[in-house]
Amino acid sequence: MKQKRYNQECKQTIVELYRSGTSVSDLNREYGVSEVTIYKWIKALSPEGSDGLSSAEIAEIQKENLRLKQEGDILKKAMTIFAKK
Repeated sequence: MKQKRYNQECKQTIVELYRSGTSVSDLNREYGVSEVTIYKWIKALSPEGSDGLSSAEIAEIQKENLRLKQEGDILKKAMTIFAKK
């Protein structure tokens, strides 16, 4: 059986469709590319260590994480104050 070759543009298009919400199984049915291959393309075309998140999304998540940590610290301090009463 002859192996199909896909150009970079085709790979990028399929990965972008996945990122926009199309499931891998739908992409498999529509384009005839195996699910394993699609997952390999997603991993290969994703920024290293970001799991497909943009730098803006990572920064937003880090900002939210910091806010939640600060809220937790405030609640801990409040608990110690109310526990003394």
